[in-house]
Amino acid sequence: MRLRNWIAVVVSVLLLAAAGVVGFLVNRSALRAADAVHRADSSALGANNGTLTGQLQVNSASELSEILAEHVLHLGRDSAADRTILAAAALKSTTFQYGLLTTDRDGNVLTAGRATGLPPAGDPGWEPMKAQLRAGGPAGFSDVMTVDGAVLAAVAVPITANDSVLGYLVGINEVSRTSLQSYLVRLSSGAHETFVVDRTGRVGASSDAGRLGATLDPAVRARLGADGVQFVEYHSGKTPMIAIVYGGLTSDWSYVRTQTRSSFDGVVHDRSQTLNLTLLAMLLIGVAGISVLGYRTQVQRRRADERFQALFQHAPDLVSVLDGRGRIVFSSPSAYAVLGFTNGALTGRSVFDLVHPEDQPEMRERLAQLLDDPSGVIRLQCRIRSADDKYRWFDFTASNQMHNPALDGVVINARDVSENRAFQERLAHEAQHDPLTGLPNRRRMQDALDSSLRTAPVAVLFVDLDGFKPVNDAYGHEVGDELLRQVADRLSACVRSTDVLSRVGGDEFVVLMPGVLSEKDATTMSGRIRYVLELPFRIGGQEIRIGASVGLHLAPAAENPDAALRAADHAMYAVKHAGGSRRPGAAATGRAGRHRAAD
Repeated sequence: MRLRNWIAVVVSVLLLAAAGVVGFLVNRSALRAADAVHRADSSALGANNGTLTGQLQVNSASELSEILAEHVLHLGRDSAADRTILAAAALKSTTFQYGLLTTDRDGNVLTAGRATGLPPAGDPGWEPMKAQLRAGGPAGFSDVMTVDGAVLAAVAVPITANDSVLGYLVGINEVSRTSLQSYLVRLSSGAHETFVVDRTGRVGASSDAGRLGATLDPAVRARLGADGVQFVEYHSGKTPMIAIVYGGLTSDWSYVRTQTRSSFDGVVHDRSQTLNLTLLAMLLIGVAGISVLGYRTQVQRRRADERFQALFQHAPDLVSVLDGRGRIVFSSPSAYAVLGFTNGALTGRSVFDLVHPEDQPEMRERLAQLLDDPSGVIRLQCRIRSADDKYRWFDFTASNQMHNPALDGVVINARDVSENRAFQERLAHEAQHDPLTGLPNRRRMQDALDSSLRTAPVAVLFVDLDGFKPVNDAYGHEVGDELLRQVADRLSACVRSTDVLSRVGGDEFVVLMPGVLSEKDATTMSGRIRYVLELPFRIGGQEIRIGASVGLHLAPAAENPDAALRAADHAMYAVKHAGGSRRPGAAATGRAGRHRAAD
């Protein structure tokens, strides 16, 4: 018996040592996977921020096009009329307050809105802009230029007539005052610095305003201009650094985020080292414990294995193993309790036969990626067909165990999350919709208004019912609620498919018309709303008549959403105080960005 005990001790020690080695290897593999995920997330973040930055550059060119649409330039040399237009447009501009100028087709300055402070004609920073315009591009972007300590950049668009280019309108911005600079300052963090640089590596926007006009490290400059995301490792003095470079911006500009290598690696490496030390300590403790406990440890292990098998047999989660082609080679007994399939019924079937057709492309793509990564782990949610041909949502965690001879496949752990997902979707819907009418509520409307105003003008119509309170008092709240539902139905029939109709108060509604800056279109919609609401309502055998006071505000792109909503509200109250829907007449006209009262 003693010999058997010692054999058990020796075998246990060897097994524990092997388990420790496996733990070290798994930890190292997990660290590599975490690094890969971290780099992928950093790449996605860099590409996303770079794309947003590029859109801000494109928006600046759009502002020049809007100036051309609003004004006719004579393109004469030192034209007094053009100078007046350029100076006035610069004062109104949110991007080119520094100045505007016109050039002929060869890039020679014709008229400038300011007399001094312009970059000289020989400045090499003009060249990329001119090259893009000569190539027929819709816009041109210069490199960074410095005049009297001011860091500048220029954008140009062609001035055309009958499809012929007559010259160019050039806007110059002081980069410290641009929306792009403000955007990067909002991205500032103590862990990293963010830059937008021209093709030479000079900083045109930065999370640190003190770096404007400076030049980045030569190692980073050497990687500028290439498409996609790159990771550049270099040293700042003796400090190891890493830079994420995204070269997909307009005019060969690049988005760059730099930080120390230690901050980039973060706590993942620290935790990995801690885990290795913990594994080592556990290995030593285990060896000592096994040497003391001996045979008793073997008995406890056997009992633990029995408990594990019992738990596995009755676990509510699905555990499956797939081969390299996605066929099920093993499925846990819980498949019957969860999906209704008898034990062994799924063996040999393709997992894609059970996945919802809409979820199959993502499942195939993610599985292919997992098979290419020997230590990969993925997680996703998709719908799985049960034995009664109904689909249920499952949360999948899959790991590549093709290299593990005991499994030789992809191990999937799946948990039914159908009830949680339905509950979350219901909560999300209720949080953004009015429970009485089913329309979007004030919060949903404000989100839609904020999103629309970032890129396009919006006509805002604030609708307040006239005569609703007397109806509520005379017939009761049930009739009042039914009246509000019928009002919502009529308004829903009035608006376009792209419009947003919301209930923001007791008898108050708001209509958002994205992309509309025409007073005629907005006034037509206002008249249609008043017409349908003045028609009689039939509720409980009663004929009820009400009206509506409509406040209209034409909000240009980038206007503050709260200010736009207040302007429409004030316009509505102006109508209300003047007699509401019973007051005859029409409202005064106004340009985009101003409001009017519609009755």
